[in-house]
Amino acid sequence: MSVSVCPCGSGNLLDACCGHWHAGTPAPDAQSLMRSRYSAYVLGLVDYLYATTLPAQQPGLDRAAISAWSAQSTWLGLEVDAVEVLGGQPEHAFVTFTARWHDAEGDHQHRERSAFVQREGRWYFIDPTVPLKAGRNDPCPCDSGQKFKKCCASYLAG
Repeated sequence: MSVSVCPCGSGNLLDACCGHWHAGTPAPDAQSLMRSRYSAYVLGLVDYLYATTLPAQQPGLDRAAISAWSAQSTWLGLEVDAVEVLGGQPEHAFVTFTARWHDAEGDHQHRERSAFVQREGRWYFIDPTVPLKAGRNDPCPCDSGQKFKKCCASYLAG
């Protein structure tokens, strides 16, 4: 990786910040994962975005659209507004953030309260745009061993 400031807004060098997570070290918490995902959009790391989405949702991702949005946008910044660590087994968290970018249609900003789940020592983004094919009483797609309604279902509505 090059010696540059990390796009996530931490003020740290990329190699000492999100570059660790992009290289394969698991992000230690939901906020670090969310920041590294923003940086991945800036850097065009579509494989990283795919790998850090809940595995049950990965087949529903549109890699070409992600790649195009990443490449056709000028990323203007990220602000983390709140982090809520909810605990539990598996551990869940919410990260509220605002991302800003510019594209052919102008300047944009998006505020989101994203849900995350930790399984087997790794944090994953629960993508609200990719349906989870699970009924309330089905096993949770995060492989927690719990029923969907008792695990990740409530975090999709968050």
